[in-house]
Amino acid sequence: MARAYRRDMARSPFAPSFWRSPLRGPWLTSVLGIVLLGGITLLFVTGLLSYAAYNPDLAPVNDKTPDKGILGFYLFSWPTDPHWLYRLDQGVHVTLGITLIPVLLAKLWSVAPKLFTLPPARSLAHALERVSLLLLVGGALFEFVTGVLNVQLDYLFPGSFYPLHFYGAWVFFTAFVVHAVLKTPLALRNLRRLRESREEQGESVSPDPAEPTVSRRGALWFVGGGSLLLFLTTAGQNFDGVLRRTALLAPHGGAEPGSGPGGFQINKTAAYAGIDPAETGEEAWRLVVAGRDGRTVRLGRAELLRLPLHSSALPIACVEGWSTSDQWWRGVRLRDLAVLVGYEDDPPDVLVESLQRHGAFRRAALRANQVADPRSLLALSVNGEDLTPDHGHPARIIVPAAPGVLNTKWVARLTFGDL
Repeated sequence: MARAYRRDMARSPFAPSFWRSPLRGPWLTSVLGIVLLGGITLLFVTGLLSYAAYNPDLAPVNDKTPDKGILGFYLFSWPTDPHWLYRLDQGVHVTLGITLIPVLLAKLWSVAPKLFTLPPARSLAHALERVSLLLLVGGALFEFVTGVLNVQLDYLFPGSFYPLHFYGAWVFFTAFVVHAVLKTPLALRNLRRLRESREEQGESVSPDPAEPTVSRRGALWFVGGGSLLLFLTTAGQNFDGVLRRTALLAPHGGAEPGSGPGGFQINKTAAYAGIDPAETGEEAWRLVVAGRDGRTVRLGRAELLRLPLHSSALPIACVEGWSTSDQWWRGVRLRDLAVLVGYEDDPPDVLVESLQRHGAFRRAALRANQVADPRSLLALSVNGEDLTPDHGHPARIIVPAAPGVLNTKWVARLTFGDL
């Protein structure tokens, strides 16, 4: 029985001889680790900036992680310049995350033997290293999987994406920093030493390697080719025209959803949001604008069109990573609407409420600096024509540098004042 047990163990992942690939070793692991060090750091920073863009400390309606505590220490008032700021930040965040998937999988493959090392802990320090490694691997898989599912609009996990991804990012990045501090000097030494000698030693090196079918550099070219392929089939969703057609793996890739002035990308359709056409007709729809000392005005589209109208060239950029080029919006400045309800000087924050019945951000808050920007509009038309139902008819918000969900469609009410 003991002999059978030893034979079974020799065939299991817990036996060093189980892992026979000659590619595993300090050189491959170190190269992949250095790439991930820069890539994941940039992912984390752009993710934090994306979260700040929602202005979660402005109002509860914007805050999807109300128990974040000290994790929100860095939050700041999101600016309106440059107007493409969120488009760039989230485009980099999503495209880079997808591009790094082959690198992450290759890195996990290269260190897989360490996850099965016996005994589980040889010392307290070794036990802490194993725990940090499990948090690192688990956190990486969780963040990348939830991110990809959210991008594909096919989110399967229970609960909201925002708190899961936010808290998961902090757990993962903490483990990542600890691991990087411990391993980066060793990785650099490995790369320097292995330039002078081809002989590799380490826990991940197989004691009984199989015959190689590809070199380590060939494996890196394979991983890099996979990343390049994902980049080329995803990045185009940040552009219009021919480039968007190359984004074969992105939900908003391919051809534009329509033609004409309103034929650019959307996220939620009017049907999905539960918009009743009877509510948005010329006779039925009225915009309620509330402000100082209970002052309230009600405006139909015809009355809004008689107010001073202005134009702004602004993109739509969404958390899923897709964006449009600048579209020409025309409507009433938000700061002019604030004047109608008693804010003649500096306009305050505003709470925007939509007619939509389904989907997140039916209500959203904008900061005073966003309201005051002359490019911030209650838009009534785009590219020379009235808004289509899917683009927010009869009126929608458009604000420079703001995430798409804060550019509320089917606006029903604006409440100016402290939130």
